[in-house]
Amino acid sequence: MPETEEGRRPRIALTTYYQEGSWGVWNATAAIVPGAYVEGVARAGGTPVLLPPVGTDPEVLDLVDGLVVIGGVDVDPQFYGAEPHVRTSSQPSRDEHDIALTRRALDMELPLFAICRGAQILNVALGGTLIQHLPDINPAAAQYQPEPGRYGTVRFDTEPGSRCAELLGSSAESPCYHHQALDRVADGLLVTARAQDGTVEAVETATGGWTLGVQFHPEENRQDVRLFDGFVSAAREYALRRQIGR
Repeated sequence: MPETEEGRRPRIALTTYYQEGSWGVWNATAAIVPGAYVEGVARAGGTPVLLPPVGTDPEVLDLVDGLVVIGGVDVDPQFYGAEPHVRTSSQPSRDEHDIALTRRALDMELPLFAICRGAQILNVALGGTLIQHLPDINPAAAQYQPEPGRYGTVRFDTEPGSRCAELLGSSAESPCYHHQALDRVADGLLVTARAQDGTVEAVETATGGWTLGVQFHPEENRQDVRLFDGFVSAAREYALRRQIGR
C-alpha cells in the first residue's frame, strides 16, 4: 500500500456535535464525536482530526487529506427554503459550519464521506432539498428510526458502475437511524443506492474528487469496513498526488 510523505497516515477531518457532554465530575458544553466514527477512520489507516463548529475556517481543510461529515440532528430547513416541520430539530450554527466545510471540500476535490445527516448536508450544500419527516409520506419508513437510541436496518440496491457498487456490490444492508431523507437531489449528484421503498440511500458526484454520501450508518457496523477503507484509500491517494504536485 503506498504511503504518504514520510510514511504518515492520511489525516482525516471529522465534523463534531457541540452540545452538553459529561466527563469525570463535569457536565458542560463540549465538542463530541461518537467513537464509532473515529474508530472507523483509525481502523482504515487514517488519523482523525476533529473540527468543532466553533471558529469555522474552511481553509483548515488545506491541512488534511479527507473530510467526514458525521451524523446528528436535522438540517435546519432555512438552508433549503422550507418551513420547519413540527418534528424537525436543528442546530443552525452547526449547519453553517458543515455546509461551509462541505463546499470547500468539493471545491478542492478533497475526498468527502458524508454520513446520514452528512449526506443531507451534502445535498443541501449543492441546492437540493429534504423530506422533513419520512413517515408522513411512507408510514413504513418508521423502521428507519424504530425508537430513540435504537438503530434500524436498511437493505438497499446499488447502481452498477457506481463507487457504492464497487465497494459494496450490487446490494448490502446497514444500520440506520433517520426520519428525514433526500427529496430533490441536487444538480451534480447521482443517486447510487436506494432502499426497496425508493428512499435514497447513497449519492455521489458525477465529476470531481471522491465524494460519497450515505443515508445509513456504516460506522455502526464494525464487521463491514469497506466504505471506510475505500474513503481512506482515496485520501491516501489524494495526499500522494498533492505531495507529487509540490
